[in-house]
Amino acid sequence: MTKQHSFLGPGLVLLFCLSQAFRDVYFGNVFQNVDFFAVILLAFTTSTLLFTTIPLLRTPSSFAKLRGHVLTVVLMNITTALAWSCYFFALSRIEPSAVNTLHSGMAPLTVVVLGLFGVRLAKTGTLGWRESLGYLGIAVSLVALVWVVLSGRSGLAAGNTQSALPGLAALMISGASITLSLLYSKRLHDHGVSAEIVTSVRYLLLILISAGIVWHKGQFTGIASAADAAMLTGLATVLVVLPLYALQVGIGLTSPLTANVLRSLGPVFVFAIQQSDGRLAYSTPTLVCILAYSAAAIASNLGHAHQTTAVARKPS
Repeated sequence: MTKQHSFLGPGLVLLFCLSQAFRDVYFGNVFQNVDFFAVILLAFTTSTLLFTTIPLLRTPSSFAKLRGHVLTVVLMNITTALAWSCYFFALSRIEPSAVNTLHSGMAPLTVVVLGLFGVRLAKTGTLGWRESLGYLGIAVSLVALVWVVLSGRSGLAAGNTQSALPGLAALMISGASITLSLLYSKRLHDHGVSAEIVTSVRYLLLILISAGIVWHKGQFTGIASAADAAMLTGLATVLVVLPLYALQVGIGLTSPLTANVLRSLGPVFVFAIQQSDGRLAYSTPTLVCILAYSAAAIASNLGHAHQTTAVARKPS
């Protein structure tokens, strides 16, 4: 990997972190009145059409690289559909910064747990004690944040335990599922499949599920006109689709652990931006948990870098 690419990958992941902050605050508000499955259908249908058309026009033969990887594509679709459905469900019930923190924090912890059980969906290094302490800090901060949400001390004044519990359970699923999805996509990247091709086949199941639910309801709940639909599609493309593509490219140039830890910095941006949302109040307990989480994420990232350097310096 060249020096330029070594900065490009993490840079794209950080760009995703900034964009998802705007995404979560905006859609956290929108989902109070609009069915999130309708937004999913609009956003990811656009994404799939866009990233299918581009390679078909440029290099249609590139789809041939998917041969022999049907199972990986299917598993990627299942985990992606589960992750986004659960995430948007939680975003309709819990304050955005808490949603983002719990979802993001599950990513590195999932990689670690899979590693402890000997599951390697992509290449990962040996876990050192410094990195392990960082992950322990992440786990403790997440537990504390769950307590903040359940005790009614979060920024969502209208929240309550009965409403928050399903959202918290959904976040545990979404965080683990999106990590598996990203690792499956990383596997495709390792076999030479481009980010455009991965994006074109990644959301097919999610689109089918969303279309089925919208069809069952008989309407796009909360979307009153074609103009509203067009606006939501445009915003979803800018805030969801394009950043996900940037992340897709970024993880192709970054190790899974590094990418997931960098993504864990996103909640800080979400907390700052959500202060502009009139539904939400400033919550010191939420901020403390997020800062503790971010500090632990940075510590684990530094620990991973130290461990990688130490292994590289060992004589063969």
